[in-house]
Amino acid sequence: HHVDATAQVGHDGITEAVVAKIASELEHHELIKVRFGEGVDAKAKDAAAELATATSSALVQVIGRVVVLYKRHPKQPVIVLPK
Repeated sequence: HHVDATAQVGHDGITEAVVAKIASELEHHELIKVRFGEGVDAKAKDAAAELATATSSALVQVIGRVVVLYKRHPKQPVIVLPK
């Protein structure tokens, strides 16, 4: 996916502010990348699953410290998944 990370999780981890930012980005873009900084103690896969749950999104992929999340726009979806 050619898009740069739209959010970053820093050493404070997954905070309410991070969840709100990512939820907002998902509402606008449907598919986003989130980068976990070096200071994040949790494993990326575990933190990604927590983040997906907190934002009601789908965890698409984890590559190193970069996570891809997807959440369909409720009214005007841009990405159409095959049935």
